Amino acid sequence: MRIVERGLVPEAVLRLIRQAGRVRVTLTRPDVRNAFDAALIAELRDTFLALGDDPSVRVVILAGEGKAFCGGADVNWMRASLGLSEAENVRDAEAMSDMYRAIDRCPKPVIARVHGAALGGGAGLCAVADAVVAEGETIFGFTETKLGLIPAVISPFVLAKIGVGNARRLFLSGERFDAHTALAIGLVHEVASGDALDGTVDAIAAELESASPAAVAAAKALIPLVAAASYEESRALTARAIARLRTSPEGQEGLRAFLERRAPGWTAR
Repeated sequence: MRIVERGLVPEAVLRLIRQAGRVRVTLTRPDVRNAFDAALIAELRDTFLALGDDPSVRVVILAGEGKAFCGGADVNWMRASLGLSEAENVRDAEAMSDMYRAIDRCPKPVIARVHGAALGGGAGLCAVADAVVAEGETIFGFTETKLGLIPAVISPFVLAKIGVGNARRLFLSGERFDAHTALAIGLVHEVASGDALDGTVDAIAAELESASPAAVAAAKALIPLVAAASYEESRALTARAIARLRTSPEGQEGLRAFLERRAPGWTAR
């Protein structure tokens, strides 16, 4: 992977900075508003798969360098797609879907730090983040229909986040909307002024780090399972899930710490 920590090489499209259990993943294509191309898509997928398997990682913060979080698809990448066959376009789209899936199912909590613009695929990144903090002047949009396209690849993740009713208007119109509208429809969780953006992100990260790492991963995995299940299915899977956590090392430690009025062991790590 063309990823470096605390630095950049000319071809790098991502930068990772680690601070204890917190990892900041920054898109580093500011000259094109951090737009997607094949390289960035592959790097994001591989990075989140690797971070998900890293036991030292507690929280991942996803950000963009420069004036915008992510402006969608790169113009040159879209131009190249004009010469691709339908089968080749399918492979490109499947690779992008795999990237979103890797972020969506990463067992570590993901916070998106959003500023400037989150358009098209950039808005899709907001949909797969567990917590989204947006600077108040950020512009959002599912703008694909303005180009004669549709927000197809991001749709499973966006529909799960904002619901069918909101998608029926915003997917069809391709209109841009502000951060407060994004907050109202559930795409964003917090709106902050520019000077409060990082502080808000850090406060959410600290809350996540105070929770049991195993429980956070289990809770994140539980959500899509319950959402897709009937009551009968959810009754069984939720009973097994809580029983498994109650008898797990961190579950036992958390309950003992509560009863003994002390901090649980994971807060010291």
